[in-house]
Amino acid sequence: MTTSAALATPPQVTAHQMQVARAIAPHLVDTPLAVHVRRLALWIGLSAVFVALCIGVDMTPAAFAKGLSKLADFMGGMFPPNAAGEEVRILQALVATFAMAVAGTFLGVLGAIPLGLLGAKTFVSNEALHFLIRRSFDVFRAIPALVWALILIVAFGLGPFGGVIALALTDIPRIAKLYAEAIENSDPRPQEGIRATGGQRRAAIRFGLLPEVLPVMASQSLYMLESNFRNAAILGIVGAGGIGFELEERIRIFAFDQVAWIVIAYVICVMALDYVSENIRSKLVHG
Repeated sequence: MTTSAALATPPQVTAHQMQVARAIAPHLVDTPLAVHVRRLALWIGLSAVFVALCIGVDMTPAAFAKGLSKLADFMGGMFPPNAAGEEVRILQALVATFAMAVAGTFLGVLGAIPLGLLGAKTFVSNEALHFLIRRSFDVFRAIPALVWALILIVAFGLGPFGGVIALALTDIPRIAKLYAEAIENSDPRPQEGIRATGGQRRAAIRFGLLPEVLPVMASQSLYMLESNFRNAAILGIVGAGGIGFELEERIRIFAFDQVAWIVIAYVICVMALDYVSENIRSKLVHG
């Protein structure tokens, strides 16, 4: 028998091996009928729940067919992509979107630094207070940027200002939680050494904590900048300006070829930002 044929032939289990396996783990060798019935009932129940959910959201074959037909018309109108002489305006909108993301991230980082310190157990040792601070982060993290944008646009009017504040309010609890975890996971020995030699707590933070956590915090902030650049485009659709506004305007007038041009330009910008940010974050974390 050749080697390949031997490998293709499954090994035979002897009666003695079956007895040994049954003695070690009988529930794996001889599965009771009741277990099979429970598993079958579980799969049937999950399938029934899935079907009910699909019916509840009108996810039917007819809806799929209708949507795919319209999607095909939409995709057909996108080629070839065409800026219709609006290249400069679209590029300016991309710059405005990037500026919105940078400003929102910067404000979010400023607000998250003190909250991150308060959210770390190493700074707030009281369990009840620490619990309240961290749960407050969760409450505000549950509010998406789009909801903040809708509220702030009503308050401040259309334009990027409301979008910047919406991004900042969304980022503050998210970044604060990441900062707090980075501080909690830091090595306490450098700070303890500074305090043991008579250094004040401020010196322990400045020379013992910050050199360790700053690269991690900077990496997390850059990641938030990437995320905000994508979120800023969504906020533009609801009136915060930038590339989202340009995209929504052309979708409304069915200028799908211009939509394709905007999407391609935006994707290129996102890829470039992600590439640069990834390299910087890698250098920060790994030195």
